[in-house]
Amino acid sequence: MTAATHSTLFPQVPETADAVLDGLDPEQREVALALTGPVCVLAGAGTGKTRAITHRIAYGVRSGRLQPASVLAVTFTNRAAGEMRGRLRQLGAGGVQARTFHSAALRQLQFFWPKAVGGDLPRLLERKIQLVADAAARCRIRLDRNELRDVTGEIEWAKVTQTVPADYPAVVAKAHRDAPRDPAEIGQIYAMYEQLKRDRSVIDFEDVLLLTVGILQDRHDIADQIRSQYQHFVVDEYQDVSPLQQRLLDLWLGDRDNLCVVGDASQTIYSFTGATPDHLLNFRTRHPGATVVKLVRDYRSTPQVVHLANGLLSQARGRAAEHRLELISQRDPGPDPVYTEYADEPTEAEGTARRIRDLIAAGVPAGEIAVLYRINAQSEVYEQALADAGVPYQLRGAERFFERQEVREAGIALRGAARAGGNDSLLDDAEDLPAQVRAVLSTKGWTSKPPAGSGAVRDRWESLAALVRLAEDFARARSGATLSDLVAEIDERAAAQHAPTVQGVTLASLHSAKGLEWDAVFLVGLTEGMMPITYAKTDEQVEEERRLLYVGVTRARLHLTLSWALSRSPGGRASRRPSRFLKGLRPGSGSLGTVASGGSGSFERGAAAGRRKPRGPVLCRVCGATLTEAGAMKLMRCEDCPSDMDEGLYERLRDWRSEQARELGQPAYCVFTDKTLMAIAERVPATGGELSSISGVGARKLDRFGDDVLAICAGGEGGAGVDES
Repeated sequence: MTAATHSTLFPQVPETADAVLDGLDPEQREVALALTGPVCVLAGAGTGKTRAITHRIAYGVRSGRLQPASVLAVTFTNRAAGEMRGRLRQLGAGGVQARTFHSAALRQLQFFWPKAVGGDLPRLLERKIQLVADAAARCRIRLDRNELRDVTGEIEWAKVTQTVPADYPAVVAKAHRDAPRDPAEIGQIYAMYEQLKRDRSVIDFEDVLLLTVGILQDRHDIADQIRSQYQHFVVDEYQDVSPLQQRLLDLWLGDRDNLCVVGDASQTIYSFTGATPDHLLNFRTRHPGATVVKLVRDYRSTPQVVHLANGLLSQARGRAAEHRLELISQRDPGPDPVYTEYADEPTEAEGTARRIRDLIAAGVPAGEIAVLYRINAQSEVYEQALADAGVPYQLRGAERFFERQEVREAGIALRGAARAGGNDSLLDDAEDLPAQVRAVLSTKGWTSKPPAGSGAVRDRWESLAALVRLAEDFARARSGATLSDLVAEIDERAAAQHAPTVQGVTLASLHSAKGLEWDAVFLVGLTEGMMPITYAKTDEQVEEERRLLYVGVTRARLHLTLSWALSRSPGGRASRRPSRFLKGLRPGSGSLGTVASGGSGSFERGAAAGRRKPRGPVLCRVCGATLTEAGAMKLMRCEDCPSDMDEGLYERLRDWRSEQARELGQPAYCVFTDKTLMAIAERVPATGGELSSISGVGARKLDRFGDDVLAICAGGEGGAGVDES
């Protein structure tokens, strides 16, 4: 990592305004100094855009040219807004508003609603899917679960593109958009949804923007009041702005031009939500005198990863491709990307899990590894493979760090110890702040060594260990800091959702990985029909799929593995082809241009599959149908075929598993998954060979748990413990 994008967790607050500029590269410094007029920052992946714009704001505040309360910085996620607030605070620029579009609009709407409309603001609908279901029922239109989700997405798209129900069918046709159902039916459901909202006095998140826009358009006195408050605007991820958000931004600005936008057209991946890069690409047309700065020094990824990313975009077409940024890596060389072809999806997942286990054994923290896929439905087979390999993982979008029970309990304990001060006997032998924190958290489950395995106990320990690391970094950065100071820091971080790092391999869709980065990234399932996705039919849709893969590639700092499977299930026909986007990039796939040629990396054909005997198709033992789903293959039968499971045996196995999980400090699935236990209870193995033939019972688990399981199947109780040696 370089000084241009990375700093210590608790850097010293710069003493002067000029000190804020220290460590910026020439282009980042140019951004920071451009404090007036329209500014457009074209920032490639990993080029330190957040660093540039936060230092710009901080320099303006510290130099006295910007008043903190007059700046509004907006972005698209609470996480990004929290990170921005945290960085500004560390630069001595507290008091600047950094929010999402929705939270900024909601704050204004709540304040001005009594004045503009009167009465209380209608209740905000947290989730609209149930109301959409009610609307469909009123229209006598039946929607299954997937259709319900898709129609809800269509209503959201219509609202952010400012499309009213009556116009929806025509607008969809003009946009060549593939609607999940007959557009006339969706328009009908949309109209009924709006009617039900009015009847029930509720509003949704899109209404927050629409109503704020309406008030600012109709009430010039309120618009003037907001404009007198906010004089300077910064918009991050500007390529993701929707027409509705742009309209709100225009109303905030009025006739002023103190606007700084930051974005990268090559990372436009949310057009299905109404996002469009047109506002970014047209910025210089709308603002002819704009200052334009390009950030292309990539501090995140190695030259090998950057070479692949540049090669991927070199094949792109369309307007966004015409404005692509050629990244230049600032890091030392690293390993070449690895391309791996597998026989089938389960083998791909197992091979990925083995590689991850090897990386962790080599010293790569689990929290610095990610498996990224195109759709969430792909996660199950990787969850299963990682569980079977004993590798801890976390699904992206899980509970926020500061909302975890153990973190809340730790905060209460630290706050109590800080109030007690020298009167707390726990702190008698603690020589410094980290020792005090370790002493307090030891009462909540923290130990100097982590518990064995993964799961609930390990998750709790990791949360507490993250707080201990936070205390150690804080003490190094703030000489003489007290426990009260640390508690105040934790409270500020909780308010900003600026969480410390927790370990566990991340499983995430490519869309949800935007804005994140890891030391090692596995891009899986890269076949035609999945990347690009099968419903990407127009040239524009295919190009967005290419950009999505580009986002995935640029998440990797050091290790990058790209893989695909030739068939869905074991023994299936090897009819799949690797993604067209890899042509000219992976070794042996031909060349498509000077930048893409010379594809670097190693290509492995069936590398992991070669370790096992080829598998034939898995057939249902009840009806004989070919099985394709991971869970069905474990059971050796279709999910809806009759089960001959011994319910009593299944319950005994579950009780045994719970005891094993407690002793190992692992979640139950790391012993055996529910499906594996069901398969055991259905087949009642009598020998080790019969047990090992059940999917999910590998050699390691057979050696560790086999005797117990066979004893339970024979009518015994199983062993009382496990040997971790």
